[in-house]
Amino acid sequence: MMMRFDIMTLFPELVDRVLSESIIGRARRSGAIEVNVYNIRDYSEDKNRRVDDTPYGGGKGMLMAAPPIFNCYESVRRSVPEWESLRTRVIFMSPKGSVLKQARAVGLAENYDRLIILCGHYEGVDQRIIDEIVDEEISIGDYVLTGGEIPACILVDAVARTVPGVLSAPECFESESLSDGLLEYPQYTRPYEFHGVKVPDVLISGHHANIDRWRAEKAAEMTAKMRPDLLDGKED
Repeated sequence: MMMRFDIMTLFPELVDRVLSESIIGRARRSGAIEVNVYNIRDYSEDKNRRVDDTPYGGGKGMLMAAPPIFNCYESVRRSVPEWESLRTRVIFMSPKGSVLKQARAVGLAENYDRLIILCGHYEGVDQRIIDEIVDEEISIGDYVLTGGEIPACILVDAVARTVPGVLSAPECFESESLSDGLLEYPQYTRPYEFHGVKVPDVLISGHHANIDRWRAEKAAEMTAKMRPDLLDGKED
């Protein structure tokens, strides 16, 4: 079954533009994945399509109100005839969520047919909508952005590229950084010599066992240098 991504946002053009380019765009056009983007404003009952209001208790900024989001969600989840049989996960992109890791991206692709993604904006969304419809909150890092649109695009890219048919072959991501808990080994292409630095001899030796060994050693070295936190527990 083709994996489906439904994204609820206040800025559909931004999301659709990003996800129409490069590999993800090609995967959409080929039918490997389906991506649909919904404008939450279209589901507002306010005559001016208003979707936000001031927070109770005071404070700066505006908060996305629950009714337009819920109306959008109800329409989105029933937009597929077989919606009740789909393995669906509703995700809210939030700095309060668990930080996205490669293993989680793979797990989402393997365990669900459909992801419904909510993008927040302003000061966030009414907690009641999170409590009622959201299954999981995901963050892309310990920092705050102006909205959830870019994080949503990152999540779709990370998950979709592990879906069969999106990349040319599974090997394209199986040896990448973080696929086995380590960073990727250094890569080289033509020319053989650049600014006095030559390609390591082992890579042009044709000896595949030696090449695999060299790559494994370099991956471990690169990880120890750049991301030693990833090695915690690996050497026990």
